[in-house]
Amino acid sequence: MIGDGDRIAVGVSGMDSLFLLWILRERLNWIPIKYEIKPVYIDLGFDKKMGLAIEKYLQKECYDYEIIQTDIGVQAHGPVNRENPCFFCSWKRKKKFFSFARDIHCNKIALGHHLEDINATLFINILYGGSMNTMLPHQNFFNGRLSIIRPLALVYKEQIKQLADFLGIPPIVNPCPSSKKSQRKEVNNLLDYFYRKDQRIRYNIFWSLKNIHRDYLPR
Repeated sequence: MIGDGDRIAVGVSGMDSLFLLWILRERLNWIPIKYEIKPVYIDLGFDKKMGLAIEKYLQKECYDYEIIQTDIGVQAHGPVNRENPCFFCSWKRKKKFFSFARDIHCNKIALGHHLEDINATLFINILYGGSMNTMLPHQNFFNGRLSIIRPLALVYKEQIKQLADFLGIPPIVNPCPSSKKSQRKEVNNLLDYFYRKDQRIRYNIFWSLKNIHRDYLPR
Protein backbone atom coordinates (compact mmCIF):
# COMPACT_ATOMS: atom_id res chain seq x y z
CA MET A 1 0.00 0.00 0.00
CA ILE A 2 2.90 2.38 0.80
CA GLY A 3 6.35 2.08 -0.75
CA ASP A 4 9.75 3.67 -0.34
CA GLY A 5 9.88 7.18 -1.78
CA ASP A 6 6.10 7.70 -1.99
CA ARG A 7 4.73 11.21 -1.73
CA ILE A 8 1.36 10.98 0.01
CA ALA A 9 -1.31 13.67 0.21
CA VAL A 10 -3.38 12.91 3.31
CA GLY A 11 -6.95 14.17 3.20
CA VAL A 12 -7.83 15.52 6.65
CA SER A 13 -11.42 16.30 7.57
CA GLY A 14 -12.02 14.96 11.07
CA MET A 15 -10.82 12.76 13.90
CA ASP A 16 -10.45 9.60 11.77
CA SER A 17 -8.20 11.22 9.19
CA LEU A 18 -6.18 13.11 11.80
CA PHE A 19 -5.56 9.78 13.52
CA LEU A 20 -4.45 8.31 10.17
CA LEU A 21 -2.08 11.25 9.73
CA TRP A 22 -0.55 10.59 13.17
CA ILE A 23 -0.11 6.89 12.37
CA LEU A 24 1.56 7.60 9.02
CA ARG A 25 4.04 9.95 10.65
CA GLU A 26 4.66 7.78 13.71
CA ARG A 27 5.49 4.63 11.73
CA LEU A 28 8.31 6.44 9.92
CA ASN A 29 10.28 6.08 13.17
CA TRP A 30 10.40 2.28 13.05
CA ILE A 31 10.02 1.07 9.44
CA PRO A 32 12.87 0.57 6.93
CA ILE A 33 11.34 2.79 4.20
CA LYS A 34 10.85 6.53 3.88
CA TYR A 35 7.97 8.48 2.41
CA GLU A 36 6.63 12.02 2.58
CA ILE A 37 3.21 13.07 3.87
CA LYS A 38 1.33 16.28 3.13
CA PRO A 39 -1.88 16.95 5.10
CA VAL A 40 -4.51 18.59 2.91
CA TYR A 41 -7.79 20.06 4.15
CA ILE A 42 -10.41 21.04 1.57
CA ASP A 43 -12.64 23.70 3.10
CA LEU A 44 -16.12 23.24 1.62
CA GLY A 45 -17.32 26.74 2.44
CA PHE A 46 -19.44 26.06 5.53
CA ASP A 47 -18.86 27.29 9.08
CA LYS A 48 -15.17 28.14 9.55
CA LYS A 49 -15.00 26.51 13.01
CA MET A 50 -14.18 23.09 11.55
CA GLY A 51 -11.28 24.41 9.46
CA LEU A 52 -9.92 26.43 12.38
CA ALA A 53 -10.01 23.39 14.69
CA ILE A 54 -8.16 21.27 12.13
CA GLU A 55 -5.59 24.00 11.43
CA LYS A 56 -4.97 24.53 15.16
CA TYR A 57 -4.21 20.83 15.59
CA LEU A 58 -1.94 20.69 12.52
CA GLN A 59 -0.01 23.73 13.74
CA LYS A 60 0.34 22.29 17.25
CA GLU A 61 1.76 19.07 15.80
CA CYS A 62 4.10 20.99 13.44
CA TYR A 63 2.77 19.49 10.21
CA ASP A 64 3.52 21.08 6.85
CA TYR A 65 -0.06 21.32 5.64
CA GLU A 66 -2.22 22.90 2.95
CA ILE A 67 -5.74 24.33 3.23
CA ILE A 68 -7.72 24.68 0.00
CA GLN A 69 -10.60 27.13 0.16
CA THR A 70 -13.68 26.22 -1.92
CA ASP A 71 -17.45 26.67 -1.97
CA ILE A 72 -18.12 23.06 -3.02
CA GLY A 73 -20.38 22.32 -0.06
CA VAL A 74 -22.40 25.48 -0.59
CA GLN A 75 -22.82 24.65 -4.29
CA ALA A 76 -23.87 21.11 -3.43
CA HIS A 77 -26.72 22.43 -1.29
CA GLY A 78 -27.64 25.27 -3.63
CA PRO A 79 -30.44 25.59 -6.20
CA VAL A 80 -28.33 24.08 -9.00
CA ASN A 81 -28.15 20.73 -7.19
CA ARG A 82 -31.21 19.82 -5.17
CA GLU A 83 -31.28 16.04 -5.79
CA ASN A 84 -28.08 14.59 -4.33
CA PRO A 85 -25.78 17.05 -2.51
CA CYS A 86 -23.54 14.26 -1.14
CA PHE A 87 -22.73 12.86 -4.60
CA PHE A 88 -22.07 16.33 -6.01
CA CYS A 89 -19.85 17.29 -3.08
CA SER A 90 -17.90 14.02 -3.14
CA TRP A 91 -17.30 14.21 -6.90
CA LYS A 92 -16.18 17.85 -6.83
CA ARG A 93 -13.99 17.34 -3.76
CA LYS A 94 -12.28 14.31 -5.28
CA LYS A 95 -11.64 16.20 -8.52
CA LYS A 96 -10.08 19.10 -6.59
CA PHE A 97 -7.95 16.72 -4.53
CA PHE A 98 -6.71 14.79 -7.57
CA SER A 99 -5.70 18.04 -9.26
CA PHE A 100 -3.85 19.32 -6.18
CA ALA A 101 -2.05 16.00 -5.60
CA ARG A 102 -0.84 16.07 -9.20
CA ASP A 103 0.36 19.68 -8.86
CA ILE A 104 2.50 18.88 -5.79
CA HIS A 105 3.78 15.63 -7.36
CA CYS A 106 2.13 13.21 -4.95
CA ASN A 107 1.62 9.68 -6.26
CA LYS A 108 -0.79 8.62 -3.51
CA ILE A 109 -3.77 10.03 -1.66
CA ALA A 110 -4.47 8.61 1.81
CA LEU A 111 -8.01 8.82 3.19
CA GLY A 112 -9.26 8.01 6.68
CA HIS A 113 -12.14 5.72 5.75
CA HIS A 114 -12.58 2.86 8.22
CA LEU A 115 -14.36 -0.50 8.20
CA GLU A 116 -17.83 0.92 8.89
CA ASP A 117 -17.41 3.44 6.05
CA ILE A 118 -16.66 0.65 3.59
CA ASN A 119 -19.58 -1.45 4.80
CA ALA A 120 -21.97 1.51 4.66
CA THR A 121 -20.89 2.36 1.11
CA LEU A 122 -21.69 -1.19 0.03
CA PHE A 123 -25.23 -0.95 1.38
CA ILE A 124 -25.78 2.58 0.02
CA ASN A 125 -24.88 1.34 -3.46
CA ILE A 126 -27.15 -1.71 -3.11
CA LEU A 127 -30.14 0.18 -1.70
CA TYR A 128 -29.94 3.42 -3.68
CA GLY A 129 -27.79 2.57 -6.71
CA GLY A 130 -28.82 -0.97 -7.57
CA SER A 131 -25.19 -2.10 -7.73
CA MET A 132 -22.84 -4.09 -5.51
CA ASN A 133 -19.58 -2.21 -4.99
CA THR A 134 -17.77 -0.24 -2.33
CA MET A 135 -14.56 1.68 -1.60
CA LEU A 136 -11.33 -0.28 -2.07
CA PRO A 137 -8.47 -0.22 0.42
CA HIS A 138 -6.13 0.43 -2.53
CA GLN A 139 -7.31 1.75 -5.88
CA ASN A 140 -5.26 2.93 -8.86
CA PHE A 141 -6.21 5.78 -11.19
CA PHE A 142 -4.74 7.16 -14.43
CA ASN A 143 -2.91 3.92 -15.30
CA GLY A 144 -1.35 3.75 -11.85
CA ARG A 145 0.07 7.29 -11.81
CA LEU A 146 -2.09 8.07 -8.78
CA SER A 147 -3.52 5.77 -6.12
CA ILE A 148 -6.04 6.16 -3.34
CA ILE A 149 -5.15 4.21 -0.21
CA ARG A 150 -7.27 3.61 2.89
CA PRO A 151 -4.89 2.24 5.55
CA LEU A 152 -7.67 2.11 8.19
CA ALA A 153 -9.89 -0.16 6.07
CA LEU A 154 -9.86 -2.98 8.64
CA VAL A 155 -10.08 -0.75 11.72
CA TYR A 156 -13.47 0.13 13.10
CA LYS A 157 -14.55 3.51 14.38
CA GLU A 158 -14.61 2.80 18.12
CA GLN A 159 -10.99 1.61 17.99
CA ILE A 160 -10.01 4.85 16.25
CA LYS A 161 -11.93 6.96 18.78
CA GLN A 162 -10.31 5.29 21.77
CA LEU A 163 -6.79 5.80 20.39
CA ALA A 164 -7.54 9.34 19.18
CA ASP A 165 -8.79 10.28 22.66
CA PHE A 166 -5.60 8.83 24.18
CA LEU A 167 -3.46 10.86 21.73
CA GLY A 168 -5.38 14.10 22.33
CA ILE A 169 -6.74 14.32 18.80
CA PRO A 170 -9.79 16.59 19.02
CA PRO A 171 -13.28 15.55 17.86
CA ILE A 172 -14.32 17.64 14.86
CA VAL A 173 -17.95 18.73 14.40
CA ASN A 174 -19.04 18.45 10.77
CA PRO A 175 -20.99 21.60 9.78
CA CYS A 176 -22.50 20.06 6.64
CA PRO A 177 -26.31 20.39 6.75
CA SER A 178 -26.67 16.88 5.30
CA SER A 179 -24.47 15.16 7.88
CA LYS A 180 -27.38 14.29 10.19
CA LYS A 181 -29.91 13.21 7.56
CA SER A 182 -27.98 11.67 4.67
CA GLN A 183 -28.36 8.21 3.14
CA ARG A 184 -25.06 7.30 4.81
CA LYS A 185 -26.36 8.32 8.22
CA GLU A 186 -29.50 6.19 7.74
CA VAL A 187 -27.49 3.16 6.63
CA ASN A 188 -25.00 3.57 9.49
CA ASN A 189 -27.87 3.67 11.99
CA LEU A 190 -29.23 0.44 10.52
CA LEU A 191 -25.87 -1.33 10.57
CA ASP A 192 -25.11 -0.13 14.11
CA TYR A 193 -28.07 -2.18 15.29
CA PHE A 194 -26.45 -5.36 13.95
CA TYR A 195 -22.96 -4.40 15.13
CA ARG A 196 -24.27 -4.10 18.67
CA LYS A 197 -25.76 -7.59 18.44
CA ASP A 198 -22.55 -9.22 17.22
CA GLN A 199 -19.15 -7.55 16.76
CA ARG A 200 -18.21 -10.11 14.09
CA ILE A 201 -20.81 -8.71 11.69
CA ARG A 202 -18.50 -5.78 10.82
CA TYR A 203 -15.90 -8.12 9.43
CA ASN A 204 -18.40 -10.62 8.01
CA ILE A 205 -19.82 -7.92 5.74
CA PHE A 206 -16.36 -6.91 4.55
CA TRP A 207 -15.08 -10.44 3.91
CA SER A 208 -18.32 -11.47 2.20
CA LEU A 209 -17.15 -9.35 -0.74
CA LYS A 210 -14.38 -11.92 -1.28
CA ASN A 211 -16.62 -14.93 -0.66
CA ILE A 212 -19.09 -14.65 -3.53
CA HIS A 213 -20.94 -17.75 -4.73
CA ARG A 214 -21.67 -16.76 -8.32
CA ASP A 215 -23.70 -19.89 -9.05
CA TYR A 216 -26.36 -18.57 -6.67
CA LEU A 217 -26.59 -15.09 -8.13
CA PRO A 218 -28.78 -13.89 -11.04
CA ARG A 219 -27.08 -13.55 -14.40
